Amino acid sequence: MQQIGIIGLGLIGSSVGMGLRKWAGAEGKQKVEVVGFDIDVANERYAKGKLNAVDRTVGSLPAIAEACDLLIIATPVRAMRDVFEIIAPHVREGATITDTGSTKAEILEWAQELLPPTVSFVGSHPMAGNTRGVEGASAELFNGATWVVIPTVTAGDAAVQNVVGLVNALGATPRFLDATEHDAYVAGISHLPLAVSAALVHALSADASWRDMKTLTAGGFRDTTRLAAGDPIMSRDIFLTNRAGIARWLDRQIDELEKLRALLTETGEGSEARVEEWFTKARDMRAEWATQEGKSGDLLQSTSDEMNEDMKGSFGRLLFGNLASRKRKLPGLNDPPDRR
Repeated sequence: MQQIGIIGLGLIGSSVGMGLRKWAGAEGKQKVEVVGFDIDVANERYAKGKLNAVDRTVGSLPAIAEACDLLIIATPVRAMRDVFEIIAPHVREGATITDTGSTKAEILEWAQELLPPTVSFVGSHPMAGNTRGVEGASAELFNGATWVVIPTVTAGDAAVQNVVGLVNALGATPRFLDATEHDAYVAGISHLPLAVSAALVHALSADASWRDMKTLTAGGFRDTTRLAAGDPIMSRDIFLTNRAGIARWLDRQIDELEKLRALLTETGEGSEARVEEWFTKARDMRAEWATQEGKSGDLLQSTSDEMNEDMKGSFGRLLFGNLASRKRKLPGLNDPPDRR
């Protein structure tokens, strides 16, 4: 029986366990035991007793390292260094170790430095989640998601295949990237939105009028600030292990806000049109992103709820222009041409 260990039973770790147990049950013949450990005993109890995310739990990091052929580390990013140090003397020879951290360059460096050469470390990052914590865990959390896979230079082929098999079992699609490339990309598409979300909360809540203003908030504020509701420890670790990448995108965001501010101070001929043009470009780029399709023909970004019946009429043309009525093809997928 293969034993798979999950270190950290929060949202991601518990969802991995739930997904693996569902997959193993559906396969019928798969002999898999999911073993869990979390430093927070309440998380352990919830993951096992309420969610059935693991078959059993163990009482220490050495115990789970000794028991498992495949280890998945789903802790906050900066805690992973300590985990590596503790499990290093206890991991099975030939074991595969992976992680779910939101940054990768420093994690791969720690793995190369601290883990024994008898094991293979393959970094990974599921591009999925929510802000509900372990209560939001689901066996379907990774369905259709991209899961970045970044092997260390010493990782064996079998270990890479183990991680790819894990990704496929959870319904995600593996994508191989370089660690530096990964960190630069997610700094923009994942970490910058978190910074903007938190900054909006700071900017408004620090104002003297916030007490009255917050009673008027609606969907726009709720949706834009959703990420600010996430775990502060996770956010702290992400930002402290991807400083340069995030700083670059913060500069770009500040440039755009200053551009808008400058447009608002303009007067005279064409000034109103330039403000409209700024928003029009953003709308069109958002629509292009929203209408991308995956291999299955479904919208890649799960934005089908935005494409309601109204989108087929004048409101759709007003909101998304011609982009609402055409499908966006991803290059390199060899999809048949759209013959509508």
